[in-house]
Amino acid sequence: MSELSDLFLLLVLLSIIGLWLKLSRARELATQEARGQCRQHGLQLLDESVGLRSLRPRRVHGGWLLERCYTFEVSIDGNDREPGRLWMIGRTLTGLSLPTIQSHLPGTRSDHVPPAGESNVVPLRPRMRDDNRLH
Repeated sequence: MSELSDLFLLLVLLSIIGLWLKLSRARELATQEARGQCRQHGLQLLDESVGLRSLRPRRVHGGWLLERCYTFEVSIDGNDREPGRLWMIGRTLTGLSLPTIQSHLPGTRSDHVPPAGESNVVPLRPRMRDDNRLH
C-alpha cells in the first residue's frame, strides 16, 4: 500500500511542476506580447513584467479552452503609472485593455461626442506635464 501512495504522491508532484513550468512559459509569452503592444501604442511597459490575474474557461469553436488574464503597468510619459490588461488563450492574444488617455491640450474638448459613423476610439497622446503638482 505504501508504494501505491508514494507513486500517487510523485504523480501529483510532477503534475504541479509541469503546470508551473507551463504557466511560466505562458507568462513569458504574455510579457513579450505586452512589450510589443506597448511599443505599437507608444507606451512604456513598466517593470518589464506581467502578473497572472485570473484563469477562466472560455468556449471557443464549440470547445472549452483556458483563458489567462495578465495585468501590467504602463507609462505614457515616464511620470505616471497606468494599469493595462491582456487576455490570452495559448499563444493567441484574445483581448487587450490599455489606459484611455484624455487629452487636455488647448483647443480640444473632452465632452465631444462623435457623429454617427465616426470612430469612438480615442487616440493615445501624451499628457501635458503639470509642473505645479506635488511629487
